[in-house]
Amino acid sequence: QVQLVESGGGLVQPGGSLRLSCVASGNIFSVNAMGWYRQAPGKQRELVADITTGGSTNYADSVKGRFTISRDNAKKTVYLQMNSLKPEDTAVYYCNAAIQPKTSYRYLGVWGQGTLVTVSS
Repeated sequence: QVQLVESGGGLVQPGGSLRLSCVASGNIFSVNAMGWYRQAPGKQRELVADITTGGSTNYADSVKGRFTISRDNAKKTVYLQMNSLKPEDTAVYYCNAAIQPKTSYRYLGVWGQGTLVTVSS
């Protein structure tokens, strides 16, 4: 069994910063692309940013220039540095990764449990 565990969410004032972390654990053979999604109340889940094993990144237009995604392949961990936070960034942030368990030749799409980010004064 494999899982993703996020951490780092919380309450922050507008203009502030937070760093989210997500670590993959379990019976893992390989981790491919990793990413962050978010879901605000009453809205659909949307991609925030993703990153390949080689470090190529992709960002939603709404976060470009403010958020930075990075990963440590050895630690099976992905990070999201969020700067200049706005109230509209308030959401539950979910980690997602394509993970190949040792027991399978296939990659599974795995989701974390989510971490709440609230931007408010």
